[in-house]
Amino acid sequence: MIYFNGKLIKKEDAKVSVFDHGLLYGDGVFEGIRSYGCLVFKLREHIDRLYASAQGISLKIPMQKKEMERAIVGTLKANKLKDAYIRAVVTRGEGDLGLDPRNCRHATVFIITDKIALYPAELYHKGLKIVTVPTRRNIPEALNPQIKSLNYLNNILGKIEAINAGVPEALMLDQNGFVTECTGDNIFMIKDDVLVTPPVSVGVLNGITRGAVLEVAAKAGLKTCERMVTRFELYVADEVFLTGTAAELIPVVMIDGRLIGAGNVGEHTSALISVFKKITKKDGVRYAL
Repeated sequence: MIYFNGKLIKKEDAKVSVFDHGLLYGDGVFEGIRSYGCLVFKLREHIDRLYASAQGISLKIPMQKKEMERAIVGTLKANKLKDAYIRAVVTRGEGDLGLDPRNCRHATVFIITDKIALYPAELYHKGLKIVTVPTRRNIPEALNPQIKSLNYLNNILGKIEAINAGVPEALMLDQNGFVTECTGDNIFMIKDDVLVTPPVSVGVLNGITRGAVLEVAAKAGLKTCERMVTRFELYVADEVFLTGTAAELIPVVMIDGRLIGAGNVGEHTSALISVFKKITKKDGVRYAL
């Protein structure tokens, strides 16, 4: 069952107009959210970010935040899902073939609840191999990455280059050659017991999982730092890992053919994975089937 503009309908009946500007121009916003054992992890933070993204593109979501929360939980219940990946999408709505958003009278809202496996399970134990790709991350002045828009072509181009290189994920740099993030995940490194990640100011999504990891690391006594990072620093890091709602925490053991640390999952990464799994069971909105 899909939530579609206020109703729960069968997925085969959930259809968006070919004149919807979300389809024609990527004019819309979305959130990817996870539920674990009937707990929607950091649901309110995700909803806040969805509405902030909409504000950033002057898109009015035709429901209050509490209504969105109830719609997400209601869709999970309708599908009898305890553990799920949730995609909440708001498009500009149906309009004409012009760019003018004023011709879209009503936004389209839909919510999908399903399963997701971004990477094979074995890679969480063995670690990922990634490469730096030529496609640069969008500059904030062109399309700010804090807006989770439906226009993901920049990320897709990076993903294509990773696939062509025979690896599952790509490292993307900014226009000055500094590390930003991967095509769908934030990146962290650990060097001399300090956890480092690029700041959001360089073109990095302020990820919900990213924030959770910074928080739990600090509580665990691990020093954290948000600053500009070079590829060389990643090459000589003790540990590297990626974070994201779909990916959760996944280790990286090789970048551009260079082994990271000992080439296996590091001690700090393993500890953070363990702590993260615990908070996914208690930090969010509970529901009952």
